[in-house]
Formats: sequence, C-alpha cells, structure tokens
Amino acid sequence: MRRLWRYAKKKPIRTMFALLLTLSFLSIFSFVGYVYHYVFYDRGNLPDIKVIVNFDPPTVGTIYDENGKTIINLAKEFRWISKPEEIPEVVRRAMLSAEDKNFYEHDGVDWTAFFLRAGVRNLVHVGENIYHQKKPVIQAQQGASTLDQQLIRSSFLQEAVRHEGSNPVNKFWRKFEEWRLATWLNEELKKPEYFGSKQNAKEHILACLLSYAYFKGVYGIKAASLFYFNKDVGELGYEEAALLAGIMKNPLLYAPSTRKPLKTIILSYQRQLNRRNSVLELMVVNKYLTKETADRLKETELPLPSSKNINIQTDAPSVVGDVLEEVKKQNFETDKIFDGEIQVYTTVNLEIQKIANQAMENGLKLYEERYPEAEGKIQGSAVVLRNSDGAILAEVGGRQIFNSRKITYTDFNRVRHSLRQPGSAFKPFVYLTAFKDGWTLESEIRDAPFSVPMGYVKIGNKWVKRPPKWIKNYDGKFRGFIPLRKALAESRNVPTVRLARIIGIDDVIQTTRLVGIKTKLEPYITTSLGASEVNLLELANAYRAMASGIYAEPYLMEKLIDKKGKVIFERNDSKKFLNIDPSVLEQIQEGLRGTVRIPGGTAHSLDSKDFPIPVAGKTGTTNDSKDTSFFGWTYGLEGITVGVWIGFDEPSVGYDENGIFGTGPGRGLGSKETGGRTALPVFREIMLNIYKNNLAGPVPEFPEEIENNIDAYLGNPQ
Repeated sequence: MRRLWRYAKKKPIRTMFALLLTLSFLSIFSFVGYVYHYVFYDRGNLPDIKVIVNFDPPTVGTIYDENGKTIINLAKEFRWISKPEEIPEVVRRAMLSAEDKNFYEHDGVDWTAFFLRAGVRNLVHVGENIYHQKKPVIQAQQGASTLDQQLIRSSFLQEAVRHEGSNPVNKFWRKFEEWRLATWLNEELKKPEYFGSKQNAKEHILACLLSYAYFKGVYGIKAASLFYFNKDVGELGYEEAALLAGIMKNPLLYAPSTRKPLKTIILSYQRQLNRRNSVLELMVVNKYLTKETADRLKETELPLPSSKNINIQTDAPSVVGDVLEEVKKQNFETDKIFDGEIQVYTTVNLEIQKIANQAMENGLKLYEERYPEAEGKIQGSAVVLRNSDGAILAEVGGRQIFNSRKITYTDFNRVRHSLRQPGSAFKPFVYLTAFKDGWTLESEIRDAPFSVPMGYVKIGNKWVKRPPKWIKNYDGKFRGFIPLRKALAESRNVPTVRLARIIGIDDVIQTTRLVGIKTKLEPYITTSLGASEVNLLELANAYRAMASGIYAEPYLMEKLIDKKGKVIFERNDSKKFLNIDPSVLEQIQEGLRGTVRIPGGTAHSLDSKDFPIPVAGKTGTTNDSKDTSFFGWTYGLEGITVGVWIGFDEPSVGYDENGIFGTGPGRGLGSKETGGRTALPVFREIMLNIYKNNLAGPVPEFPEEIENNIDAYLGNPQ
C-alpha cells in the first residue's frame, strides 16, 4: 500500500489516468450489467400480453348488398387482419430481407445485427462529427430494429415515441424498453398456454405486424396489396412484395403516389424505384431470388395506387347515409362500423342500384339537352322496392357528390328527406277511396266546369270571401260524363276533384294511411290533386301496397353482425295484408293498368313493342310543372315498384311562362314538361334493364281478368 502511495506521488498523471480508466471500465461494466439485467430479467411493470395474443386493432366495417357484394368499406384505419396461414412465402421473404433476415432465429433482438450494423454506423457518424468539429452524439435510431421490436413499438410504445422528441437519452431508454419487451414477448408467446413453440410465436408476431403496419393511406398487407395492385395478398409477385416491404421503412418516402406536385414526381418515382430494387437485391443476397430474376424484375414499373380498389367510394351513397342513420336508431354507435366491430347487411341489389344511377343520369341529361340553362341544377331521385315486403333494392338520392370517405356521401337524400307535391300521382288514392265506397271503374263522373270555395281572407278588420278556384284539366277541355276508368287513365283534374268532394277528402286521407302514407296531409280539396307534400319513399311504398295487397314498412337494413359473427340486430317482419277488400284493390290495379294500355292514358307510351314488360302506373305533374314524377309497378307479390321524381331543389328556380330561366314565382321545369316526359323515361330504363338482366325474377303477368276487362273497354276481341 505504501509502495502504491509512493508510486502515486512520483507518477500522479499516470495514476490518475489508470484510476479513470478503471472507473470507466467499472462504469461501463455496471451499465452493461444493468442493461443486461433490465432486458433479460426485469419483468416488472409489463403491458398486457393479451393485446398481442388477441390482436384486435381497428379494422374495416363493410356494408353489403343482398348478394354479399360490398357496397362500401368504412374505416378510421383501413385494415384487414392477416392470419399466419394467409401470408404467402413471397411476402415473408421480402419482409425478412428488407427488415429482419434473422427473424426466425433471434429471440426478439438481433444482437449480431445490432452490433455489426448499428455499431459501425454509429462509429462512422461519430467520426464524421469529429472531422467536421461537431459534438459527437451516438444516435439510437441507427440501431437495427427487429420485426418484434417494431410490433412492440406500434403496440405499446407509441406514446413514448411521440414524446421523446430529439433527446438522445429518451431514445436510448425507449430502445432499451423495446429490447426488454421484445425478449419478454418471445418468452411468453412460446409458452404452452399461448402458441406452444418459437416457430408458432414468430408466425403470430409476423402476422400481427403485417396487419398493423402503415402503408400510406392503408394499414396492413391485405389492404396494401389491394390499394397498390388491386390483388389479393396471395397473388403478389416478388417485385410487388418487394415494393410493399420497402414502403414499411418510411411510407411517406417510399410509397408510390400520384398526388405529388409535378416537379417532384420524377425524383419521388426514382426514390421509390430504388427502394424497391434494393429490397430485390437483398432477396438475392439471402438467396430467395437469382440475380437474373431480380434484374428482370427491376425493369417493371411501379403501380398507381387507387382508392377504387378498396371500395371507399360507392355507387349507393344515399344507402350508406341511410344505413348510418338506421344504425343510430337501433341504438348502436356508428363508430363501431368504422372500427370494424359491426358489419351491415342490406336489401340493396348493387346491380339494380347501378341501373337506377345510370337511368337517372340519362334522364337528367335529356332534360338538360332541352334546357341547357338548367345544366347542373336539375335534380332527381328514384327508389326501387320489392313488392312482397317493402325491401329497398335501390335508392338514388340525387346526383352523387362524394365529399369524404367517412360520413358525408351525398349532399341531400331526396328519396327520404325531400317533401314535394306529388301532383296527379296522388289521384289514385281518390279513386281507391271511391272504390271502397262502392264506385266502380265503369261508374261515370261529370267532367265539366267546376269550382271550389277558397274560404275567407282578413283584410284590415274585415273578413273578405275569396273568389272560388276554377279547376282546369291539363288539355283545357271537358269531356262531359266519363267513366272513372277514363278519368284516371287520362289524369283529368275536374272529375277527380268532383269525386273527392262527393266521397270526402277526410276519407281520402284515411285511405292513404291504410297504404302507408304517414306524412300529415292537409284536409283541403286541393289535396286530391296532390297539393300536400309527401316524400318519394312513402308515395312509392303506397303504390307498392296497391300492387301487392301487402302493408309493409320500407326497409333497408337486414341485419348487423359483430366481430364474432353474432347477429346483434335482425329486422322484424312488419308486413301484413292491407285492410282493404281484395276486390277493391283489383279495381285500382286495373285502373292503373289502364293508364298504360288505354290510348290517351298518361303512361300509354309504355304500351309498345320495345317495352315488353306489363306494368301499371301513374304520372305526377304539379302546377307550373314544378315537380314531375312517375310511380309504377309490375304485378303482385313477385313484382317490383319504382318511383321517380324530377325537379329543381328550389321551387322558385325554373322557367317562366315565356321560357326564360331564372328565379321567381310561377316557375317550373317548362310549360311542356310533365311526369310522362321527364320521369317516365327514367322509370322505363330502370324497369327494362332490371328484367333484361334477370335481376328481379321473371316478369309477372297481370291476371287475365284485368287484361280482358281493358280489352272489352277498348272494344278489342277477347
């Protein structure tokens, strides 16, 4: 000891250096020992491993049509879960080559790769800083993160990553925590109570990461393969798998995109191409590919990703909005759809929906050709119902405006939320009421000048009687005494109002309740001509009821299924027979068939060789042609009903009596525009294409008795 003391006095600098060196080694040894213990033995304050075992991140909620086809996919994080057996070998090889070639060998941390790669990189980084006279800082992010560590970071350490900032100390501690949790995860997952072996544990870890990973715009390998290549993950080639594996490192840099400014496209494309090709080279190094194959694959172009591939847009925007409303009404949270916790099954037929969309657009374009000033302003709506139970097969809420992929799909759903005057489309309910009261199609009613009182108006302190309103027919003529069959077929106003006065408007309103109209109707005589506003869906459903004899609430949502496949909502069947005598229904069915078959009928254009579908229906036209419509059906329980409306959203917009487009009173679609000219062609195209493509079964025929009665009226031999 004395010798050491004397040596220290004689050689103070050497002694100090030796002491510092010893302390440094002891500190390093202690630090390494602490890290070793922390990583491999410290098992305190651990997260819940069930997060990984029962891996259940937000996924995609899907709205399906009646045949199981996807109407739309909804998601906050657009992801589908991949099971281990669903990951093809080509994807495994690409991912391991790009990210973690020793994945199946190490136990969560690849120490060899860490010390070789991270150590060399950090030494180079320190040397560069010394050369440039900067403070040398070892960067933890240069370390080699295994796939296990990436899963740990995504599942448990997102908050730590968010708050660590640029502080290297925070990054070091977060890295140590990654090591600890990655080794712990591997230890636990291979236990018998979980996956039973290291191989199975690794397969689960890889599947979880490939389900969780972000690929710019979508999450998980399944969604990414669709988004970028419009392929199922099992169909990917080596060059495609290499691109996706390359994206994982930095999606913002390496994911192909068509949205970048023009000046950066070439540079971005080259960077993405280089990254993809570097993964292919790594696959050669790892002996997954030959150099010749890799060189050939490098020549392939990068894809153009498209959201259409993953169905975040839809042909049925109004349906989607209605589904979300209905889910709320059934006391479920719509967020559960966007998290993938609820799948929705509807009555909609996507093929019929596309037909209705196209027919509506064609009809509106025809109108715009006649009235160019109305281009982009004219609107329309349509609905297709199944006669037997009121199921909605298609719904066009208006010209589609796709605003976002979450909730807003169209500006306004005119099928349900627009109250418009039905005009002459309301008249069948007057005649149905008359048939209930004992009238028949052959009963005659007078078509002659007729007025209705308009009540009183207060002027100052006096009530002054208003002048009566004289009812006019569309053609301005009167026919004298005519049968109800003719009055209905030709949609004559005067006989209809006269009939309503006789039977009572209150009884007419009561009849509408029997066939499903719930909207409040004003008890005024003009209601018989369709002056009271009703939405399209209610009116179409009332026509459906007359066609089938069945009362049923129109419905869209068939059932809801949760993640476990359990049915958590199923529609209750509301249908029942109408409280109307079948013989009365036969009269209105025959009367509406007459509007098609009788010359002069408002729908007689449908009685032609190029429209071989037997239908019944009624046009609807209001004063000044503000609203035009057509409602029609094929017969009975096997048939379908279609309702169409055409008009302007703002009633004050349109053409005046001189044909000048603008805003003001007394304006409409045009003096020559009727339901037969605007809405009926849309109805015609929808019906024709539905039955042409066999989407609603065979065309049902009308009973012989109905057709024979019309033949007898027309004087045709039977």
